[in-house]
Amino acid sequence: MMTSSKQYTEGYVWIWLPGEIKPVIAGRLEADGDTLSFNYGKSYLERIKDTPKAIPIYEPELPLKPGAIPNLEGLTMPGCIRDSAPDAWGRRVIINKKLGSKGADTDTAVLDELTYLLESGSDRIGALDFQESPTEYVPRSAKNASIEELMESADRVEKGVPLTPELDLALYHGSSIGGARPKALIEDNNTKYIAKFSATNDLYSVVKAEFIAMRLAELAGIDVASVKMVKAAKKDVVLIERFDRVKTATKNSGVDWARRSMVSALTLFELDDMLARYASYEVLAEIIRHRFIQPKDTLKELFSRLVFNILCGNNDDHARNHAAFWDGKHLSLTPAYDICPQGRTGNVQGQAMKILGDNNASQFKTCLAAAQNFLLSKEEAYGIFEHQKSVIEQNWQSVCDEAELSVVDRRLFWNRQFLNPYSVEE
Repeated sequence: MMTSSKQYTEGYVWIWLPGEIKPVIAGRLEADGDTLSFNYGKSYLERIKDTPKAIPIYEPELPLKPGAIPNLEGLTMPGCIRDSAPDAWGRRVIINKKLGSKGADTDTAVLDELTYLLESGSDRIGALDFQESPTEYVPRSAKNASIEELMESADRVEKGVPLTPELDLALYHGSSIGGARPKALIEDNNTKYIAKFSATNDLYSVVKAEFIAMRLAELAGIDVASVKMVKAAKKDVVLIERFDRVKTATKNSGVDWARRSMVSALTLFELDDMLARYASYEVLAEIIRHRFIQPKDTLKELFSRLVFNILCGNNDDHARNHAAFWDGKHLSLTPAYDICPQGRTGNVQGQAMKILGDNNASQFKTCLAAAQNFLLSKEEAYGIFEHQKSVIEQNWQSVCDEAELSVVDRRLFWNRQFLNPYSVEE
């Protein structure tokens, strides 16, 4: 059912403090044209002496201080707030809900950023949510829909068909999560997942490719989100376990959830989406050296992810596909996610982020030249490469069996996405 578009001028940011299962009001967002500015509420600033104490939503961007906090140069809203907003898929769901517009053919700029924050589901990535009220928290959640219902909803959005009220509620719950592909949030056996579906224009089994890459990454020793494959309505669905939620027992022996604050690498770079092309592994490595806990181990992990992305054909490793946990003082790398091999016809390919200088060539030799930025010797870098290559070769068939990947798709992926000759060229 089509609804009119409400124009918001302000909204309120609520936050789950570390270890807590209920949110508190943190501050206010004010819209001025295309710009959103933030200031902390007095009650939140006074929590500095309380338990649990107030934490900055993210420093240095939003330090704990009174008054309106200017946006960083070049940004129209705080990056750590934008991290909680929906991306392409979630925006299409909201446009479908509010305007009844055709999904892929609609310019997402038809609605403003504050609308996307206030109209998307509340179970968003990280520890923030957005409300019209500074005193009453009302979650925008949905009924516990089946995967089949969610898939039907996603299919309708892709086709630009307005959702029925029941299907609308089912898919709306997951409208706040990022990415461009059809997806939804589900909870099963007290575990929270992001469910990713096939898209109508897929030329190959994208969801199986992501499952295979994530499983092989895990076998290679990379810290990666847990995944599993299921079928619904005779279609493949990959379930990615959420790592930004912490299961917490309640007094009545039930289960509730604490939320972990997160920021994207794009926010660490102090860039917006329009300038993401300037992001680089070289700069991210520098940020890790200066600001992360356990920097040496973290740099080795990041290098391992870079090498694996190249070996599995994932060049969608942009700055929103890297993230860090934030506890108010410290940064630490989240598990890897969105390791999804991309369609490939030729050999030559480049990564989404630069690796060394302006070089983003999807080749191990580019990584090798950059190894010192990750505090690794060339021998250590070679060791990581050889280990990953060996794991992929030795486990390829068994993981493909696990995914029930067809012989045709195995031939399509092998030596094209996975272990393409260009990527391993000496």
